[in-house]
Amino acid sequence: MAGNPRNGRPYRRLCEQQRALQLPCWWCGKDIDYQLTGEAGQRSPWAFTLDHAVPISRGGDLLDPANARSAHRRCNSARGNRTASRPHERASRRW
Repeated sequence: MAGNPRNGRPYRRLCEQQRALQLPCWWCGKDIDYQLTGEAGQRSPWAFTLDHAVPISRGGDLLDPANARSAHRRCNSARGNRTASRPHERASRRW
């Protein structure tokens, strides 16, 4: 049985490559605190996470560098699997 692909070497290598670029969060545009790693990075909403422009659940490629984006943990979680092109775009409450 295959394990979680996010625990594999190719995914970790992609994360390291994206982290090395030191880009701002693609979702909110603010700087990411790249110094936060380990347990502190797992708890901080301002730490780096690898986000995908096309979410994996919507057919995006987990290991495609063209689909990889730098994001704050907070922004990545708030976005979920939406494909909205604008930050924090929400559905209308009139439904």
